[in-house]
Amino acid sequence: MSGSFDRTLSNQDVLRRRASLLQRMHLDGPLLLLLLILAAGSLFILYSASGRHWDMLLKQSSSFGLGLLAMLVIAQLEPRFMARWAPLGYLGVVGLLLAVEFIGHTAMGATRWINIPGVIRFQPSEFMKIIMPMTIAWYFSTRSLPPSFKHTVISLLLIAIPFMLIVKQPDLGTALLILASGAFVLFIAGLRWSWICMAVAAVVPVAIAMWYFVMHDYQKQRVLTFLDPESDPLGTGWNIIQSKAAIGSGGVFGKGWLQGTQSHLDFLPESHTDFIIAVLAEEFGLVGVCLLLLVYLLLIARGLVITVQAQTLFGKLLAGALTMTFFVYVFVNIGMVSGLLPVVGVPLPFISYGGTSLVTLLSGFGVLMSIHTHRKWIAQV
Repeated sequence: MSGSFDRTLSNQDVLRRRASLLQRMHLDGPLLLLLLILAAGSLFILYSASGRHWDMLLKQSSSFGLGLLAMLVIAQLEPRFMARWAPLGYLGVVGLLLAVEFIGHTAMGATRWINIPGVIRFQPSEFMKIIMPMTIAWYFSTRSLPPSFKHTVISLLLIAIPFMLIVKQPDLGTALLILASGAFVLFIAGLRWSWICMAVAAVVPVAIAMWYFVMHDYQKQRVLTFLDPESDPLGTGWNIIQSKAAIGSGGVFGKGWLQGTQSHLDFLPESHTDFIIAVLAEEFGLVGVCLLLLVYLLLIARGLVITVQAQTLFGKLLAGALTMTFFVYVFVNIGMVSGLLPVVGVPLPFISYGGTSLVTLLSGFGVLMSIHTHRKWIAQV
């Protein structure tokens, strides 16, 4: 027995010596390379979109550095450790969302941030984008699947609490993304198709109820503008009209870096945040947009590979939900900027300016790396 144990230890030592530096650091090479490509491209585009403001570029670089550090730290944590602490993390973030109601910082008519003067200002709802799927994955990981009606209702309640708190801020875009992240776990867990059909059928009455009792006037106006942007071309329809003009004027190869007119002449609002892909399309054309989409597709494909190879139910549910939520981020932003979806204030992942969002996204990829690299060690040992 002792000899067998010693041989196991010696085999493990040999495997660790053979492991690459990235494996020892629990980092996934393909994911890391794609993320660094996006980081470099983001700073390149942001410099133009921000009107050549070095301060904004330095802040975004600092956020990338902080996000990469968070990714590295999270990648060291074993998935079972995340599962153990997910419920406490959920309660902590819900507590922060409640704190926003009382001590939140208000900007641009919304109260979404907690501001500690001289230290940090952050948006608690961003953390829920990771904690939500992690909590639902933890809940289902110790239960038989497909989920029963009772467990489905409990998981929906867990999703509904932060959803309503974020809608109240108001931040409908982030609330819908968090709703989607929890719903993806339910779907991957094997939710019955009959229940899915019932949920789809309930979309219309729920949407009507939200229109009359939940949505604010500016949110309703965004929907009306989506249906007919020309109804108010100098008001609420201005963003979409100018965005389409920027995208169309770029043609196939674009006007060239720093040569865009819509953003540099201030025709395009929020050019460094929600509408930054319009700047990319104008300056680099269809070719630039397709290259960006290719990097996104490779990231999503790698996330799906990690999902398939995950060895635990918790890992499969969490990796799948994070990957599909990332896809929704990209789809919603591009659809919004091109006029295919209503404007809901969702930034373009890794490209738009924003510190908390960037750190959260990189933390999510740190979770994916943890699920994949710890799987390797389990498989080899």
